[in-house]
Amino acid sequence: MGYGRLVSEPAGSSSRQMLPDPSDQPTTSTPRKSKLKPLIILAAILIVASAISAAVVVALRNKASSHAALHRKPSRAISRTCSKTRYPALCVDSLLDFPGALTASDKDLVHITVNMTLQRLGKALYDVSDIGYVAMDVGSRSAYDDCLELLADSVDLLARSLTTMSPASTEGEGDGSGSSSSSSSSYVGSTQDVLTWLSAALTNQDTCTEGFGEVGGGSVKDQMSEKLKDLTELVSNCLAIYSAAGGDGDDFSGIPIGNKRRRLMGDDEEGYGGNYKQQEEEEEFPKWLSRKDRRLLQVPATSIQADIIVSKDGNGTVKTVGEAIKKAPEHSTRRIIIYVKAGKYEEDNLKVGRKKTNLMFIGDGKGKTVISGGKSIFDKVTTFHTASFAATGAGFIARDMTFENWAGPSKHQAVALRVGADHAVVYRCSIVGYQDTLYVHSQRQFFRECDVYGTVDFIFGNAAVVFQNCTLNARKPMNLQKNTVTAQNRKDPNQNTGISVHACRILATPDLEASKGSFQTYLGRPWKLYSRTVFMLSYMGDHIHPRGFLEWNATFALDTLYYGEYMNYGPGAALGQRVKWPGYRVITTPAEASKFTVAQFIFGSSWLPSTGVAFMAGLST
Repeated sequence: MGYGRLVSEPAGSSSRQMLPDPSDQPTTSTPRKSKLKPLIILAAILIVASAISAAVVVALRNKASSHAALHRKPSRAISRTCSKTRYPALCVDSLLDFPGALTASDKDLVHITVNMTLQRLGKALYDVSDIGYVAMDVGSRSAYDDCLELLADSVDLLARSLTTMSPASTEGEGDGSGSSSSSSSSYVGSTQDVLTWLSAALTNQDTCTEGFGEVGGGSVKDQMSEKLKDLTELVSNCLAIYSAAGGDGDDFSGIPIGNKRRRLMGDDEEGYGGNYKQQEEEEEFPKWLSRKDRRLLQVPATSIQADIIVSKDGNGTVKTVGEAIKKAPEHSTRRIIIYVKAGKYEEDNLKVGRKKTNLMFIGDGKGKTVISGGKSIFDKVTTFHTASFAATGAGFIARDMTFENWAGPSKHQAVALRVGADHAVVYRCSIVGYQDTLYVHSQRQFFRECDVYGTVDFIFGNAAVVFQNCTLNARKPMNLQKNTVTAQNRKDPNQNTGISVHACRILATPDLEASKGSFQTYLGRPWKLYSRTVFMLSYMGDHIHPRGFLEWNATFALDTLYYGEYMNYGPGAALGQRVKWPGYRVITTPAEASKFTVAQFIFGSSWLPSTGVAFMAGLST
């Protein structure tokens, strides 16, 4: 992979599309002004990064200035630090030019590397904003807009990482998700917080790349490639350096061992929404949710005093979900409740942006409150852009709703729900589509008692996500297609991401059941090199192919992936004919399986209780 290539799929990788793309004539969109104010954004980024880094850089700058001209060779600390990365030459070159790096210690270089990368991201965001004035076809505009959004999200993620890492930061102020302890009992200063945010920033760069790979992009792609040069590798280096410095060694290809977070101010019993004894008695509730949020998820919707009521008949605050999102405050430190009354809401690409934090959507039940859309890649947009509903604001919760994409199997990639929000919870919801139904894009997510319907790769993405007590329903695909329940795209071995399916049911819908002999259904296939997926204590119907998993392309990723199964049952769970890949394993010990539970994989014991969603912290059913 070259540093400067915007589109850089690993060898052997291919599109997740099972049949050829449609060949419609491209249409052209008129140039439009970017919604971002790039100059203000860049200035703010530089000010924030500089202020946060003052404690480290100022102390080193005087020494650095006297030696910089004489010492162009890397220091021993730089050499040691960069040797831990996947792109050591770029690491050295980038640090040599950064103030204070030559005289910095190994510890200081962790902070400096994130600071340097944040400033590079900020400059890239400013630079690519100019391209927004260029006339583009619809596909290029879609990919460009995705990249702009993803870059802005990454800037925010690295800024939060830098703040958390800063020696000047005050422990116990706020939390790691931008919400206060009153609404989401998260924590500051956690190793896993920073690993999550850096992992998500790397996924964002990958998604930007993939978008132009899907739509082409021509000269726009070339311009973006030049302006975004080296960013993916720089973020990867940040992740590697921070992971090594944090001491989060792991077994089994990157499975995190235990929660190594520091004990911070507010880490007392009340800080987690009650005493530990009571929480043990209520262990069905994840601990990252407050008592108030726990109640909100259990009581009838009609008993909740909502901040905003959506009703199509005009008997609410607003008539559309889009209006409700717009009306919700930005950067909320308390839970904002949006009650969406029964009805079908078909609106254009609904999105809860990163500034809309702690929004909770409550419906009247699966199949009653329905958020619907029909966009697909046939509309000449990216897969990322097809979502009927998308959420990136931290603390997002959805309860008792259906999200659907009705584009149908012939339209290929068509997302019903995309989630990139940290500490996200989806509870008692249906997510309905065909190919690419549910995009678990990034950060930490929890799905409980949900029904997911689809065909090809119908749960895909690179979040750290646990599905618990859910039903994953394979549907009848098109002729010549194979069903795959998951397609996980962990690209970097230092990312703390993966898909964990725990105590779920993997079933066939009636239409597939009637013709299952004609179609093969697999538990997953590896989208990226370090793909990681496990199925534990789950029922599998006889529609599951005896081999269990499907190759992506010949031998791609078979020795670098981690696919595991632990004590599953049902006719499709027999292990005798499973794949013999180097990366596949039958998990035999509770200790290894426990690494994929809520408590350890998404560290849900610290934030789920405040949402009120029932959960199992460990393996016990």
